[in-house]
Amino acid sequence: MDYLWSPWRYRYIASEKKGDGCVFCDAIAANDDAATLVVFRGEKNFIILNRYPYTSGHVMVVPYAHMAELSSAPAETLSEMMRLAQRAQTALEKTYHPEGYNIGMNLGRAAGAGIVGHFHLHVLPRWAGDANFMTVVGETRVEPEELSTTYGRLRSAMA
Repeated sequence: MDYLWSPWRYRYIASEKKGDGCVFCDAIAANDDAATLVVFRGEKNFIILNRYPYTSGHVMVVPYAHMAELSSAPAETLSEMMRLAQRAQTALEKTYHPEGYNIGMNLGRAAGAGIVGHFHLHVLPRWAGDANFMTVVGETRVEPEELSTTYGRLRSAMA
């Protein structure tokens, strides 16, 4: 079996981000959806673009309430979270026509959570070959679209 090592990824997930606050809470408090890339606001959750996407259209569904544990969330929040994931998938389908999706959570630093204290649900459109050698070997992601363009397209699709 061959192995490809990516120590840069471990440094990212193991690094401590102290004193920076919560990027999700800060995004909502800023009340500037275009600047913070909030594409849709629900009652209990909002949808925001990932600033460091794996693919174009990578969004996250995030509760307004700052909670680290899934078990802390009220049923209404979780129910709306899934409805918004469905809405995001529909918008991504109309906009990008992906070949598949990854939808899921990373709970805790050991599971790869980049933002540990505020759980969120990733919705990623996927295409065959979108994780190519540039990411694995070159430690570089190539995105075909600027975040501001993605923001405009998805905000329109979710309106």
